[in-house]
Amino acid sequence: MNKFKYIRVLNNKEIRYISREYKDNLYIVFLHGFMSSIEGEKPQVILKFAKKNKLGFLALEYSGHGKSSGKFTKGNITQWSKEVETVIKKIVKKNKFILVGSSMGAWLSLNQFKYFKDQIKGFLGIGSAPEFLQNLMWKKFTKKMKNETIKKGIYNLKHGNYEYPITYQLIKDGRKNKILNRKIKSNIDVTMIHGSKDEVVPTSYSRKVLGLFSKAKKKLVIIKNGDHSLSSKRSLKRILLELDKITSNIV
Repeated sequence: MNKFKYIRVLNNKEIRYISREYKDNLYIVFLHGFMSSIEGEKPQVILKFAKKNKLGFLALEYSGHGKSSGKFTKGNITQWSKEVETVIKKIVKKNKFILVGSSMGAWLSLNQFKYFKDQIKGFLGIGSAPEFLQNLMWKKFTKKMKNETIKKGIYNLKHGNYEYPITYQLIKDGRKNKILNRKIKSNIDVTMIHGSKDEVVPTSYSRKVLGLFSKAKKKLVIIKNGDHSLSSKRSLKRILLELDKITSNIV
């Protein structure tokens, strides 16, 4: 298990991260999903892959997630995207990197293209969920749920064994972070991996992400019977295989 470290970012927040640092090497930057952390299977296997291939690595927890400081209910896409940008600048510095975004992490990844145009050399999305707050949550809320969210400023959304505190400011901020109407002109490898049995985010979202890239070498991988997390051994093996293909193409 790699040692977790902490870094101070905007407004004195303590952001927890794992890194393997090199001066002049390609990095892999892993961005986790909504209310997730860097203790899951994906960041750990990708870190092992980075070590084996002598690549730099960074995975961080946004404020209000995992063991990073800050309240989850105070966070939003704008803030988390800015934290990612800040930590990349401090850890990855001027090195080139590949973004690996899981679920909401893919949305935060897409937001990084405006900050790091030339440094980003590849993008791998896993169950990508850009604009999920409006399209997959708010639009499915009943009138009663919407009214409660607006009135109280928060709605505790139950999903399976979890409860997600969805704030109205988070929903409104999500609308300011529309990405699916943009065009990204980076000439890089972009691979989207999605489970065919993903009950959280439809596979059409991965297709939408690929549509944003006008000059990229694009690929869609649908994992048969794969769920949203894609953390099974078979799914992780495929993720590493696709990541290896992207890194091999970067000189």
